[in-house]
Amino acid sequence: MKGACWEEESDVDDRKSMGNQKNGVLIPIAPSIAETPDGYIDMRDTIIAKIKESRVHFAIRANSGMMELYWEIGNEILRRQKNEGWGAKVIDRLSKDLREIFPDMSGFSPRNLSNMKKFAASWSDFLILQRVVAKIPWRSNIILMDKLPDEQTRLWYAQKLLENT
Repeated sequence: MKGACWEEESDVDDRKSMGNQKNGVLIPIAPSIAETPDGYIDMRDTIIAKIKESRVHFAIRANSGMMELYWEIGNEILRRQKNEGWGAKVIDRLSKDLREIFPDMSGFSPRNLSNMKKFAASWSDFLILQRVVAKIPWRSNIILMDKLPDEQTRLWYAQKLLENT
């Protein structure tokens, strides 16, 4: 009934249910929209908006975390290769080891590890990385690195990507 309050605790057993009746078990059937109280649609829409906003927020945070991890991996490879004179074969070995240790994770191919190294070299300032670059997708970062050698130009395009998403 439109405008009526939801069932009281004592009315729970009187709800429509589906399936075979089992003592103490109730699988309720949702009432039709016409049977919901005033304000229900507004509450539902508010909750839906919050869920959508939260999903976007968590996706951005997860992406940022991954970008920071990729930068740290790339930075470590860069540092070690520079200080210890390691060559490209180290990336192949690291790729094999990481994929064996983390079989449920992707992104540790030799090519992607090389991209991480390039990523760290392309963004020397970790603060810029955190504020802007980590908020755009990995593929977009790869394209920016491949197409634009100048950090300022890459940053401009990264900011435009953020503004338009």
